[in-house]
Amino acid sequence: MSEPLVPPVPEHVAIIMDGNGRWANARGLTRTMGHRKGVEAVRDAVRAAGRLGIRYLTLYAFSSENWRRPETEINDLLGLLKLFIRRDLAELHNENVRIRIIGDRTGLRGDILPLLLEAEETTRNNSGLTLVIAFNYGSRDEITRAVVSLAKDVEEGLLSADRITADLISSRLDTAGIPDPDLIIRTSGEERLSNFLLWQAAYSELVFIPEFWPDFTEALLVEALKKFAMRNRRFGALAEPGKMAGT
Repeated sequence: MSEPLVPPVPEHVAIIMDGNGRWANARGLTRTMGHRKGVEAVRDAVRAAGRLGIRYLTLYAFSSENWRRPETEINDLLGLLKLFIRRDLAELHNENVRIRIIGDRTGLRGDILPLLLEAEETTRNNSGLTLVIAFNYGSRDEITRAVVSLAKDVEEGLLSADRITADLISSRLDTAGIPDPDLIIRTSGEERLSNFLLWQAAYSELVFIPEFWPDFTEALLVEALKKFAMRNRRFGALAEPGKMAGT
């Protein structure tokens, strides 16, 4: 039997959206213009993921380290996030997209948290693509919060330390109930995870592409999926001859 022309897509794709500022600098534009163009790429990526049959799409929107950036740029980024939610929430809801937010929610400024909660609540019963937005997210912080939660249960006698398992730790992470990413894509040519889904990425396939995030297209996503389909995912076991990621 011949191989299918289009291999099965991974269930969960996560993307580190990198290079907005460098995209703008290369064109003599402000970093704000780069971030605006990046939001357009987000819209295109979400639509493409839905068309391709991806079940979960996680986007690294704002890291816990991003607060170190200049105040003006932080305000621009937050403003764009708010604009995206206000402008696109109705369309995403109509397209049966469910929104999940991961990251530390404590101490978020102004109306950001209510908007994030509204997006989750409005779409909570949708059954199509799950769009996971990593906002104020850092993997080490996420794991630390999970460990503290378990430690408190042990301290209060609700849990025995010898009952702590990898599955139990996973259940205390922000991504509880979301399958681990099969594929992580990073744009801009950088080749590192930058504190993104470190626990969940244990067996993820990684694809790094040179294009900056504002230039990300459905064609680039499809190319990454093709690379994924050619990987032999062993999960620590011996390789199975002819067994590829999409089979």
